[in-house]
Amino acid sequence: MMAKITKGSDFKGVVDYILDKDKNAQVIASDGLFMENKDTIAMSFNVQCQMNNKVSKPVGHIAMSFSKEDEPRLTNRVMASIALEYIERMGIRDTQFFIARHFDKEHPHVHIAFNRIDNNGNTISDKHERLRNTRICKELTLKYGLHMANGKENVKRNRLKEPDKTKYELYDILKTEIGRCGNWNVLVANLKRQGAEVHFSHRGQTDEIQGVVFSKNGYHFNGSKVDRRFSYSKIDAALQRNRYGERMNLIPKVCTTDTLNATSDTARGELVSGSLGLLNGHGSSCNATDAEANLEMAEMLRRKKKRKKGLRL
Repeated sequence: MMAKITKGSDFKGVVDYILDKDKNAQVIASDGLFMENKDTIAMSFNVQCQMNNKVSKPVGHIAMSFSKEDEPRLTNRVMASIALEYIERMGIRDTQFFIARHFDKEHPHVHIAFNRIDNNGNTISDKHERLRNTRICKELTLKYGLHMANGKENVKRNRLKEPDKTKYELYDILKTEIGRCGNWNVLVANLKRQGAEVHFSHRGQTDEIQGVVFSKNGYHFNGSKVDRRFSYSKIDAALQRNRYGERMNLIPKVCTTDTLNATSDTARGELVSGSLGLLNGHGSSCNATDAEANLEMAEMLRRKKKRKKGLRL
């Protein structure tokens, strides 16, 4: 279950949209409205909103969607019960509203229109609205045993509208490129070839980077808004992991027996046992430069251990 909240200034527009005959809309709950037809519903909203003309966007609209897997159990009564509990938890109370179910898509969903000016002329608070919405949707999903979606992978891209369409395009691109790039320069170049730009935000007037913004199709998103994995710090950590993996793949895993024989007994034991984390295997060859580097590291380690012994004595 998920819900998307929007605000507006035109009650007639939202009423016409929700009760559009082409969507086979069915009103499943309402309160405080003259429900004879679309005109009387819009008139009821407008009369009450005159109690507080300081609010420029008194129209509240919530699109609440459920997974197709839950459709067999989602009768109108069940969906109305869930929607009513949702708006109560969101603090949308003592005000006009109606809830209508649509049948124009394969997944079950309802639309809620409500007056942000309550019955006493007060404004219904939207403080921390997004955070509360996310939390309450998860709580209700668990409470009613609804299907828990697996995240962005299951979102149907062809149904998205802007700016969500572009945001998911960026998500797909970033997921692929971050997994195979070893530094920011390569990542930025790869994104640019796919129509995406990268901009960095800095701390004050310093050169310290504290955030990243991705742009595509004229839309701009902070990295963490595309997905929590795509904040600057998390991308930077992922690129560092990629670089480390690339280095480990370039380091030879084995050396010839002749090379091992050229080392001191102590160093040879360390190399064979893998205490350096570099060598493993039997009888294959590595180039002279890599062998020399390995021997130098082994000798440094031997000297370091010798110094430590002297300190302990």
